[in-house]
Amino acid sequence: MLGQILGNKMVTASVVAWMTAQLLKTLIDAARYKRLNLRLLAGTGGMPSAHSALVCALATTAGKTQGFGSPLFAITLILAAIVMYDAVGVRQAVDKQSEILTHLLNHIPRTQDDFDRFLEGLVGHTRFQVLAGAMLGIAIGSAWL
Repeated sequence: MLGQILGNKMVTASVVAWMTAQLLKTLIDAARYKRLNLRLLAGTGGMPSAHSALVCALATTAGKTQGFGSPLFAITLILAAIVMYDAVGVRQAVDKQSEILTHLLNHIPRTQDDFDRFLEGLVGHTRFQVLAGAMLGIAIGSAWL
């Protein structure tokens, strides 16, 4: 059974797309901030969206192997749309909550390091990050077969 799963091109293309996005995210962050943050290899948020890359690789390989008119492609396409929509929606909600928390916490004496650690997490994605992840997933899904 494990051999069948590992030999499934839809699974392997999706995992490779996710891993590539996570690696690119780490390298982009390292170039931007001149430091290597290995936590990004498994973290959420950032550029490009690994969620988008994974579901778009899945949909692309489903379309290429089963046909773009197949029920499997339709399911994976709808799944991809939902994942990408939620990635952007979560980001917008968290950004708004972060603004409110920052405003509230500005009235409590703390150091800048305390604020940075408290608000550090990246959750969700911008539209551009989702688009970049989708393009990466489609490219890997297309090239994988």
